[in-house]
Amino acid sequence: MRQFTVRHGGVTIPVSRGGRGRPVVLCPGLNSTQADLYELITLLRRDHEVVAFDLRGHGLASAADRYSFDAFLGDLAAVLAEPGCLGLDAAPVLVGYSLGADLAVHYASEHPGTVAGLVLIDGANPLPEPFITESDLAAFRAMADGLAARHGTEHAGDAARRVLLSAQDIHRLNLEIDTVRSAILDRYRRIDRPISMIMSTSIAGDGAGERASRHNRLWRAGVDRLVRERPDISVRRLDADHRLVFTHAAEIAEIIRSAVGGPAS
Repeated sequence: MRQFTVRHGGVTIPVSRGGRGRPVVLCPGLNSTQADLYELITLLRRDHEVVAFDLRGHGLASAADRYSFDAFLGDLAAVLAEPGCLGLDAAPVLVGYSLGADLAVHYASEHPGTVAGLVLIDGANPLPEPFITESDLAAFRAMADGLAARHGTEHAGDAARRVLLSAQDIHRLNLEIDTVRSAILDRYRRIDRPISMIMSTSIAGDGAGERASRHNRLWRAGVDRLVRERPDISVRRLDADHRLVFTHAAEIAEIIRSAVGGPAS
């Protein structure tokens, strides 16, 4: 496995590259690192050459002055522009988890012909209405507070899994992602490469509360909306919540193998 760094906008992004076969670039999501995705990466490297990296403020990447969707998109573009990554034998398939899926869709729509396809894991969902409403704000602020506090304690001594974003950063980004997804359907219309989706059936878990039920219904409705627009998109739904990439890594790796195919010609 090769490891190198990419500099972008004053930020150092750690990149790893290993395995053999058709190339895959794996983009993590908000609050996740390539160390968190170790099981999935290891499984994929059995059949694919996998490039993985950390977004700014995550894992071994350095902190940044700002955290925004466009800044994270710039991180992905910088990795793909790095000669050590672009030396791949063929155009890569972009695999994105959560926010990483949204980044993959935006990158592919802005750089036609540069990727072989997309595999999107529980993200980039063209929701028919906002996921976070006024009544959800307090709950999402509390969730961001909890995540930031947990990052500061659980991974304080584990740099590869740390997240440097504050609770305010996390909350603001969740609101921004909601806005991004409200317009992402147009991005899909610009992509002429194969797209596969692996989506949870209950992103908010199995809770019986009104908020969880609404979020789960809305998540499924967004996927249905996309398939009506793009019936060529393949969708696999897993009986899981948003942590599916950790709880169902082996199943997801097998779906990706099927979607990506064998060695590049």
